[in-house]
Order: sequence, then C-alpha cells, then structure tokens
Amino acid sequence: MANEVVDHGRRRFLTATTAVVGGIGIVSAAVPFIKSWEPSARAKAAGAPVTQSLAKIEAGQLLIVSWRSLPVFVLNRTAAQLATLPQVDSRLVDPKSNGVSADQQPKYAQNEARSIKPEWLVIVGICTHLGCVPDFVPEIKPEPFDPEWKGGFYCPCHKSRYDLAGRVFNGVPAPKNLQVPPYHFIDDSTIQIGVDPKEAG
Repeated sequence: MANEVVDHGRRRFLTATTAVVGGIGIVSAAVPFIKSWEPSARAKAAGAPVTQSLAKIEAGQLLIVSWRSLPVFVLNRTAAQLATLPQVDSRLVDPKSNGVSADQQPKYAQNEARSIKPEWLVIVGICTHLGCVPDFVPEIKPEPFDPEWKGGFYCPCHKSRYDLAGRVFNGVPAPKNLQVPPYHFIDDSTIQIGVDPKEAG
C-alpha cells in the first residue's frame, strides 16, 4: 500500500476554521445568557435601578435618563450656574426645600444645590403642576417669560418655572419643587438612580 501524502497546510486551515466557527458559536450562546442577567424593560419600568455613566456629560450639559418610565434630568452644573442659586432664593416658593417641598427630595439632597455633589443635579423632569416635561433653558439672560432669568427649567404648557436646582418660583401654577429621586454615586463618574446611598452599601 502506497504512503499517503499529508497536506499539512490544509489540515491547519481546517483546524483554524473549526476553532473560529466554534468560538463564534460560544460567543453567540454567551451573549443572550449574559444579557439575561440585565433587568428587562418591564423591570426597569417597574422601578429597577438604572446605572448611568457621567463621563461624557460636559459642564453645562443635560442628559435625560429613563427611570420608572419617567424622564430623569442629570445636569452637570457650571460654577456660574451654581452661583445663581442663592440669587433667586427670594423669588422661590420653598428655597430651602423644607416647607411644602420637604417631601420632594431625600434628606441627603435637602440643601441649596439639592444634590449629593453640588455640580450634579439629578431630578425627575416632570412638572409638579400637571405632569408636563419642562424645557431646559440654561442661558443666564432675560427671557420673555422672565426678564430676570438666571437659567433653569420652564414649562411652556402653563408657564411654571424652576431654577437650576429644580426649585419652583413664586406666582406659577406648580406648587412644589421638582422631585429628586433616590440615587447615589457608584464612583466619581457613575450614578445609580433608584437606590439611596445607605441602601447601596
């Protein structure tokens, strides 16, 4: 019987091809398995915590995150924007958030900035009048709806106004400040909405 010639090149090709196809099969099977660990859309809508990176949010920029089917405004406030907060105290319904709006934020956000870290505002973007979503109007300049505007949120539906801490102005239909949801910082550039700091530990 004659000796058979072995084609080593073809053997290596078939081995490599089999390994690649097998690897693709393993990844294809693993992705749905790993995805199954994430909360479903239904669970998120029901209140599962939402984790959000802050790394790409520039100073002065607003990001809208969905939590419990609600828009949550995450604002990286500038030093100039933070400086306006005490300037409007006399024009607000509850500037210290300890009167009619005492139930609108957790204790750790019951301060002038209404936040854990002054530059980061995290509020539910639903007007406390009739549930509209207010517009973000960050420019510190006179506006047709307020000649002394220092930046903030304006609800065009019924003309309610909130400052850059989500505190409601006097003389508008909205009765309370915008709500601060439970949240905490996982690290310097990541927050989790839906879980208080004490619960996260």
